[in-house]
Amino acid sequence: MIFRYKRVQGVLRPVIPIKIHYRNRSVIYEVLVDSGADVCMFDSEIGDTLGIPFFNGRSGEVVGVTGVVKPYYIHPVTITVGNQSFDTEAGFLSNVSRFGYGVVGQRGFFEHFVVSFDFLKGEISVMERT
Repeated sequence: MIFRYKRVQGVLRPVIPIKIHYRNRSVIYEVLVDSGADVCMFDSEIGDTLGIPFFNGRSGEVVGVTGVVKPYYIHPVTITVGNQSFDTEAGFLSNVSRFGYGVVGQRGFFEHFVVSFDFLKGEISVMERT
C-alpha cells in the first residue's frame, strides 16, 4: 500500500488513515507512522468513541520531548490498514496530539509491516510482513 505524506501546518508528515476496532465499534483515525515510537498511542477521545473503559487498562507512563511524564492506559484493539487487519494493544493518552492524529510505533504496527519512507516522492510504503 502506498500513502501520500500529509501537509500539516505547512510541514509534510507521514500520516496515514487506519481503522481502529474495539468490540462492536470502529472509527477511522489518522496516525503518524513513527519509527521512533515504542508503541501505538491514540487519544483518549478515540477510546471514548469506541467505548473503551479508559482507566481500566494496564497503566504505563510516557515521557515526551518536553520531559513531562504522562500516564496512559493499554487496551486490546484491532487495527485495519488498507485491507489488512490485526489484533494488537495500544495505549490511550489524554491530549495525544494537538494536530488531531495518533501515533503508530514499533510494537503494534512495525512488527506487522515493512515500512519505507520516501520523503522526496512524498510517499510511505506499507507492505504486509510475510
